Amino acid sequence: QVQLVESGGGLVQAGGSLRLSCEASGRTDSIYTMGWFRQAPGKEREFVVAISKNGGATYYADSVKGRFTISRDNAKNTLYLQMNSLKPEDTAVYYCAARNQPAVVVLGSLYAYWGQGTQVTVSS
Repeated sequence: QVQLVESGGGLVQAGGSLRLSCEASGRTDSIYTMGWFRQAPGKEREFVVAISKNGGATYYADSVKGRFTISRDNAKNTLYLQMNSLKPEDTAVYYCAARNQPAVVVLGSLYAYWGQGTQVTVSS
C-alpha cells in the first residue's frame, strides 16, 4: 500500500504563488505516474497535471498550462506543484494521486492512491 500526504495549501491573493507538496510512504517503489487533481465546491474533481516516474513526461490541463509546474524528487518520495499567477478560479481542494503503471493519464479512476487533500483559496 501507498500513503500520500499533501501540504502547502492556504489562502493567497490573486496573482500570488503557492507550492504544494505530497509525501509518499509505504510501497513507494511501486509508484510510477503521479498527479494532481482538484475539486472546487459544487464541481466535479478535475485533472490538473501528471508526471512520469523519471519526470521526463508531463501533461498539463489547459487551464493551468504556463502557470503551474509539477516536479518530483524520487529520493525524497515527494511530489511538488508550484502554482504561480493564481486566479480565484483555482480555488479548490487539491489532491495528490499515484498509480502503479507508467502511462501518464488524466482519468482519476486510473489512479489507485489518493491523499486527503489540501485547501487552496485564492482571493480576488
